[in-house]
Amino acid sequence: MELPARESQPLGDTRTVGQFALVAYIPDPLARFLDDLRVDLTPGCKPHAHVTVLPPRPLCDDLRDTIQQIAEDTRGVAPFRIDLGEIEIFESSYVIYLGLYRGVSELRRLYRALNCGCLAYTENFPYHPHITIAQNILPEDAAQTALIARERWAQYRGARGFTVSTLSLVQHVGESTWADVAALPLGVEVPVGG
Repeated sequence: MELPARESQPLGDTRTVGQFALVAYIPDPLARFLDDLRVDLTPGCKPHAHVTVLPPRPLCDDLRDTIQQIAEDTRGVAPFRIDLGEIEIFESSYVIYLGLYRGVSELRRLYRALNCGCLAYTENFPYHPHITIAQNILPEDAAQTALIARERWAQYRGARGFTVSTLSLVQHVGESTWADVAALPLGVEVPVGG
């Protein structure tokens, strides 16, 4: 969720209800740590640790056709590794996020390949792959919140990376509530046609 890089709308923003996003979920135990950290920093949120591939957008086509397009567009994409970097702050929104050390180029390629056809959408900011740690915080609280996040991240002793092998199409169905619509494995050949 950067100037000059990218901030997406937070996945809990009510302006996106009814819209769809494409994400790569982070596996446990890393996801559990990140979700717990996010709840500690912003109580009341409902996290499900992920990296966004396509930020929220309306669909201009049939859902089945959209899922088929994603499957076709990712059929030649092999699973890839993401390694996590450091805690950072988007200065324009005070969103605290975890930067990515590895996997950024693969995510950007996916974004460019998929942000077309029925998924084409013009966003307010350039795409910037990251993991949101805290959002909707007061500007005056951002530095202290980021400091706490950095201390907790420094104490984490588990794996700091994961392999993306499946993308999930999700729909924003209510305030801070996203529903899984389809799981799309990477590197799977999809029959074309009928």
